[in-house]
Amino acid sequence: MMPMQPYLILGSRSPRRSQLLTEAGYSFTIRVNETDESFDPTMPVLEVAEMLACRKAEALRDELTSEEVLLTADSVVILDQMIYNKPRDAEDAKQMLGALSGKTHTVATGVCILSRMEWRSMTVFTQITFDLLDDSEIDHYLDVYRPYDKAGSYGVQDWIGLCKVSKIDGSYSNVMGLPMREVYHELCNFQIFPTQFRR
Repeated sequence: MMPMQPYLILGSRSPRRSQLLTEAGYSFTIRVNETDESFDPTMPVLEVAEMLACRKAEALRDELTSEEVLLTADSVVILDQMIYNKPRDAEDAKQMLGALSGKTHTVATGVCILSRMEWRSMTVFTQITFDLLDDSEIDHYLDVYRPYDKAGSYGVQDWIGLCKVSKIDGSYSNVMGLPMREVYHELCNFQIFPTQFRR
């Protein structure tokens, strides 16, 4: 069994990121500073998630002790070179799901891991293919699951992932909000961790 890690700070209130870290065997403390999540619309869409994750980390960096490692992340949904973030309201969510219906889109999760001495960031990409969604299915999903806090207006771990995703190419946990395989690898090699936490 992997040893528990007492030095980790999660810079996110996402219950899904907390769930993934907990299920992977990590102990951690949540610490968040609100940050601006806007971005330059001319920025390449594949770079936005990592930039936002690093911005969140910068907002907390000065609060770290010499024994703490901070993990921040940001996920975006990308279709046809457009970013679909959290919906503004139900109508916006319905339009997003209609756009994703029957198509393959990209989920990009940017991750930043830093201490006072080290800094690493990365982006992990997963391709998701949806079956066609009719209006009644979209209405049902929005009424029951209310995915208004999720990029792209959906959660792969709930009904839409179980019943309407035909293909996933890449990391499943990445679509939930944190690519755990890659995060585990980076944390194991962070020099601040005691030797027994490294591989």
